[in-house]
Amino acid sequence: MPVPVLTAGQMRAWENASWAAGAREKDVIARVGERVASKIRAMSRAGDRVVMLAGRGHNGDDVRAAAPLVADRDLKPINVFNPAHAFSDLAAQIASPRRPVLIVDGLFGTGLDRDLSPEWIQLFAAVNASDVPVLAVDIPSGLDADTGRPRGGAVRATVTLTIGAPKQGLLREGAWEHVGRLEVATDIGLSAWPEALPGAGPGSGTMWTMPEDFAGFPPARSVVSHKGSFGHLVIIAGSSGHHGSAVLAARGAGGTRPGLVTVVTSPDAYVPVASQMCAPMVKAWSGSVALPEKISALLVGPGLAGADVPAWLRAQVVAWWRDLPVPMVADASALDWLAEDVRRNGPVLTGALRVITPHPGEAKRIIGDGPAAAGRPEVLRAAAAAVGGCHVVLKGHQTLVAGPGQEDPVFVNPSGNPGLAQGGSGDVLAGFLAGLLAQPSCLRDPLLAIRYAVWQHGRAADALEAVRQNWTSEDLAAVVGETPR
Repeated sequence: MPVPVLTAGQMRAWENASWAAGAREKDVIARVGERVASKIRAMSRAGDRVVMLAGRGHNGDDVRAAAPLVADRDLKPINVFNPAHAFSDLAAQIASPRRPVLIVDGLFGTGLDRDLSPEWIQLFAAVNASDVPVLAVDIPSGLDADTGRPRGGAVRATVTLTIGAPKQGLLREGAWEHVGRLEVATDIGLSAWPEALPGAGPGSGTMWTMPEDFAGFPPARSVVSHKGSFGHLVIIAGSSGHHGSAVLAARGAGGTRPGLVTVVTSPDAYVPVASQMCAPMVKAWSGSVALPEKISALLVGPGLAGADVPAWLRAQVVAWWRDLPVPMVADASALDWLAEDVRRNGPVLTGALRVITPHPGEAKRIIGDGPAAAGRPEVLRAAAAAVGGCHVVLKGHQTLVAGPGQEDPVFVNPSGNPGLAQGGSGDVLAGFLAGLLAQPSCLRDPLLAIRYAVWQHGRAADALEAVRQNWTSEDLAAVVGETPR
């Protein structure tokens, strides 16, 4: 199940409730040590030199508990009681002819509630200047767990393995350069969520998606299935100079195996789109678009930025958004058309499933000139409200997903990497998402289907990044449905 994002106070309350229920600190530290050791093994190889910075508190205890479990590494433990002395020890390791391949940061955790002295800041700066990958345990040292702001200075981690549940500050945009890739060690021996813990129960606040959330999804296919069982997705995409978006969206949709896919594109883009399609049907619009009688979902927007996109199509998309009785996904240019209509005619009200997939700039154009939103969750909710209530995928690092209700939880996606910052990756996501929503069996829980699409898209990117660094959006489209869950 998804994991609540907690404040430092909520985390302490959960720990105290666990101790009161009989859990023992030494057992929890041992479990955390196992998880830290597992991550050290994943980020290094046997014989590699690993510097382990361990502070006075439980973060240091976690690092010390991990050390015996990675004895095949060349460990250089530094117990940090005096930051000035630790600076000298660290400098010696970094200057050594056999430089470390990893620094483990176990200095400060969520209990840090003061600004740090120049000596600590100098130590963090040395870690950051070393260019050695850093594994931060629970939280990068020096970072405020609630605000995500450095307390004078903070370690910049490659990976942060946070303990129990994500901390609120780790999700702040200003913290990302310090947090790096955020991973969560959940099964560490604490008790179940206390019912009295405010804002920390499932279905409330901000939730961190876990791979286990998708057990059994997508649903298994019946042996008596036929292509009509899995819907007919229509994709309206591609224009002069932007035909590749239609191709990538269709290939992304193919990763979900909908029954039928029809791509409708501009006359100028028809030949380059159709020549790259095998299973999808391809048509060119001509004065109007007649949707199939048995359409089960519609995706509009990828690659519709060309000068050959007619005004009537823009008006038709807005009309479909208001009235079409099947699920509809609006992406890319279609988002701007909806934003223009909202500014002119007010929020759109519809009873059918609607999804928008903006990046932050597109979301802010949808919101318009209203009060500036404080953060990404607020931007997401404001965008949903602006179009009358819909599901929203706010793309970017730690992509956010939420349903139409203003009180619904916001889900944070953990998968993906900077390799997704390339043209076409969003088209693949839009197609993959729409391909799922076209299938009736996936609509039993639309929010789960949307979250799965985002997670699987990022998971596929992670699988590619693990084996090569020159992968493209075409590669992503080829594997997005194949990544093991």
